Amino acid sequence: MIFWIVAAALALVTAGLFALALTRRDEEAEHPAAYDLRVYRDQLKEVDKDQARGVIGEEDAARMKTEISRRILAADAQMQKAESGQAEDSQQSRVIAVILGAVVLTGSFGLYYKLGAPGYRDMPLQERAAEAQARRDNRDPQAVAETKVPARPAAEAGEEFLDLMAKLRKAVADNPEDLRGQELLARNEASLGNLRAAHEAQAKVIEIKGDDATAGDYVLHANLLITAAGDYVSPEAEASLKKALELDPFNNLARYYTGLMMWQTGRPDATFRIWDQVLRQSPNDAPWVPSIRATITELAWYAGIDYKMPAPVPAHSADGLSGPSAEDMEAAGELSVEDRQAMIQGMVDQLSDRLATEGGTPQEWARLIGAYGVLGDRARAEAIWNEAQSVFANVPDALEIVRMGAAQAGLE
Repeated sequence: MIFWIVAAALALVTAGLFALALTRRDEEAEHPAAYDLRVYRDQLKEVDKDQARGVIGEEDAARMKTEISRRILAADAQMQKAESGQAEDSQQSRVIAVILGAVVLTGSFGLYYKLGAPGYRDMPLQERAAEAQARRDNRDPQAVAETKVPARPAAEAGEEFLDLMAKLRKAVADNPEDLRGQELLARNEASLGNLRAAHEAQAKVIEIKGDDATAGDYVLHANLLITAAGDYVSPEAEASLKKALELDPFNNLARYYTGLMMWQTGRPDATFRIWDQVLRQSPNDAPWVPSIRATITELAWYAGIDYKMPAPVPAHSADGLSGPSAEDMEAAGELSVEDRQAMIQGMVDQLSDRLATEGGTPQEWARLIGAYGVLGDRARAEAIWNEAQSVFANVPDALEIVRMGAAQAGLE
């Protein structure tokens, strides 16, 4: 009810301002003919004075008075016409003001009815979060989601490959505890587009491995589930993602899919926070980076953040991390102090600047601290280590990774 009162008041005020602008007259404004009348009357007085002083003759005075009187009559006619026109204009302005006011009022409410949400209740942030959680708790399971996905055309394969697949399926059916067979089945069913069979085989792989299942095993299972459901993150896929992140908190593909799930359940603000970190910690050629870059600005708007897109993260070494690698450090150790510092300093400075401005993975922080240790710059290594403890204070696993770099630098 409060919304409608405020909306109606704003519409009325707007319409009133338009009406005032149309109907208001400038009381101090003077018609040009009124000025002319004063001038002509003054001229008549001057003619009388000049005639009395003998400056002009009676005949000339009469002729001048006649001309001035004619001009006075013309100016007076203009004044009367102007006053009559103003009355008509005022009447027309009032009519236009009424019409414009009606247009503003009906147009405003008409647009809201078309584009807004009439009758929609207030949604405080806490209530929105609760509704998003309820949507997450009650979303479709994997089996239901897969029925909503249009059938995919079968992948083309040669006769020989199809014969081998038939043999593989039979062998796995006869010996379902064969780990290698299940792994091959999951991979090849996926290549044929049989995604349901692929994720079922991968689930069996995880079951056989038990506690030895890796984060990659769980991410692969989640990826197959999500693809089979048309990029929808089901509760089953979420469970595999959660397990993957327990084993590897910095698995960027698992984090990407977790952000996607939050978006699908009504929490784009949470998606932004997750994807922002993933984007800053992923090399630019990672397959999920283009998708994040295409949507993160919109997500930042939902999160209420004025977002600046970070620069792409290059992969400077074989392991995808910036900064000097272990091989670089080992090679530098064989050089003289001067040559070693010259070799490492350039790589270290670049990594240091990026971590300071854009952030990075705990592995990169650890590498930077270790590099400063090799350079003999203990003070700088300690400063970076202290900063890292603040950055990763709430992520114990990440802090442990950085601690290894500090130990390499001789700090702990």
